[in-house]
Order: sequence, then structure tokens, then C-alpha cells
Amino acid sequence: MGIKIIAEAGVNHNGDVDLAKEMICRAKEAGADYIKFQTFVPENLVSRYASMAEYQKKATKEEQSQLQMLKSLALTKEDFVQLYVCCQENEIGFLSTPFDLESVDFLDSLKMDFWKVPSGEIENLPYLEKIGKTKKKVVLSTGMCEMHEVKAAIGVLEAMGTKDITVLHCNTEYPTPYCDVNLRAMLQMKEVLKKPVGYSDHTLGTEVAIAAAALGAVVIEKHFTVDKNMPGPDHKASLEPEELKSMIGSIRKIEICLGDGWKRMTKSEEKNCFAARKSIVAKRDILKGEIFSDKNLTVKRPGNGISPMRWHEVIGMRAEHDFKEDEWIILS
Repeated sequence: MGIKIIAEAGVNHNGDVDLAKEMICRAKEAGADYIKFQTFVPENLVSRYASMAEYQKKATKEEQSQLQMLKSLALTKEDFVQLYVCCQENEIGFLSTPFDLESVDFLDSLKMDFWKVPSGEIENLPYLEKIGKTKKKVVLSTGMCEMHEVKAAIGVLEAMGTKDITVLHCNTEYPTPYCDVNLRAMLQMKEVLKKPVGYSDHTLGTEVAIAAAALGAVVIEKHFTVDKNMPGPDHKASLEPEELKSMIGSIRKIEICLGDGWKRMTKSEEKNCFAARKSIVAKRDILKGEIFSDKNLTVKRPGNGISPMRWHEVIGMRAEHDFKEDEWIILS
């Protein structure tokens, strides 16, 4: 598999398992490799005194605590088992991010291909240690992070036994302003951390995710919803199914275009080579015995004759027979 594309369903199912199942089908139709949900026990995730993030307040337009909001969005363990089976039936990878230790234990029983660690848990030492002890592959989001914090989190995971780690550049503002994307930071992390890198995108539209693919991201994550106008904290910054399909199609084209990195003439170019390149030809009629010079030689298409790169080799030689104007020069 090339670039892994994760359709981030998150909590855009609004606590409705049937809507979550519909999202699985729509993500598969769009061409995603994985669909990812969020698994949490609300009381284990937030304090009763925690207020909503600013983007959540704007999106929901409701006066409630973060705990109240999350209770309305949570799915049960039985729901997640259904979603896991639904993913298997639709041949799309199942993922869910755990947000508390109990959810880590539960999701570990579902045998996901890898863990997706969210930005908000990157300083949660007990959480990172528990994830690391599973020794399963990890995709680590790094929103709100300084480089030393990313290094520390990787250090914890590796110390616990997890070695296969992919690091995602990310910005946690929903939607992310273009001026804060800082996509080159993904390349810096690749160089400094010596890890595969990717991008978790919270911008509006698809351009930035496609650009990340062109820069070498091996994982692209993007929020999606069946309807941006639904109530809920993340719908407005998500793609609808047709937009997701379009983004994935563009990324797959970019993936093909990246190639293997070796500069060479391609198969499709070979037929154009002679037509586009040039040869050394007679600038005027040349008689046998004349000395070749820039007075009687020039360079013109097609490229079937002597390469102009041999110009200085040919200059000064004698014509071994007559040449008509525009005729290819031939040497014995």
C-alpha cells in the first residue's frame, strides 16, 4: 500500500451507530483505506468542570460543558464491535483513537492495524506507556507540539517497546488558518526524527492535504461527514463524501506522479526523442573535402543524426562526400 488515507469520522456520527455505519460505507465508496472513530468513556476523559473548546462552542452554539457534549456523542463498546464488523464486511480498515486507559484496553482487543494517538495525549505519560507496551505500530499526531515534546513522546513509546512510529504534522485549530499550516514542519520532523511522516488536516478544502502528499506524506488523515450542516463540533471543518472522493482521487494521482525518484527517459517520452532533439546538419551545400566549420554546419531537428554534443569533435574534420543543405552529417 502506498499513502494510507484515513477518513476521520471522529464523532461526526453524533452518537448514532447507524449513522456511523453509513459513514463506513461512504468512506469505502470514496476510496479511503481506513475509517477512524473516537473511543472514550466521557467521565474518564474530561472533568465535569471542563468547558468546550472555542471551535466547539462556535460549532454547537450550545451552552453546555465539555462532559455534557461528549456524553451525547459517545458510542458504547457494543456499538464499536458492530462498527468493527461493518468495516470487515465493507473491506475498509477499522480504526478508533482511544482517549482514556479503559478505551486502550478495549480497542486492543479489536486487533486494529495500528494505534492513532491524538495530539491531546502526547504529554499523557501513563497513556503513552500503555500504548507503547502493546508494541503495535503507532501513528502519532503532533498538534500544539514543540519538537522536544514530540521527541519525548517518541522516547516513551520506544522505551516501552514500540519501534514502528509514523509522525503526523497537525494543527488543532478547526478549521486551521492557512497561515498556520506550516507544512514544511512535516519535512523538518522527517529529517530530525528519522521517522516516516504524514499530515492530519484540519483546513477547509482539500488543497493542503494534496500538497502534503506531494511533499512525501505516507499517511493523510482528513475529517469527513455525511452533511456539513449537521449539528456537532467537527462537521463544519469536514469533507462531505464527494469531496473526500475527489481529494482521494487527487492524492492517488500525486502518488503515481511521485514515481521512484530516478531521473531517466520514460517509456512515454521515447517516441518524442527524435522529433524534439536535434542533429548536426549541413548549413549549406558542402562539397567532398571541405573542412567542417560553423560556416557550413548548423544544428536542426530531428535528432536522428550526430548529436550536437559532438560539435567540437566534428568541427575541423573533412567532408568525406558531398552534403546537400539540411542533410544529416555522417562520419565514417
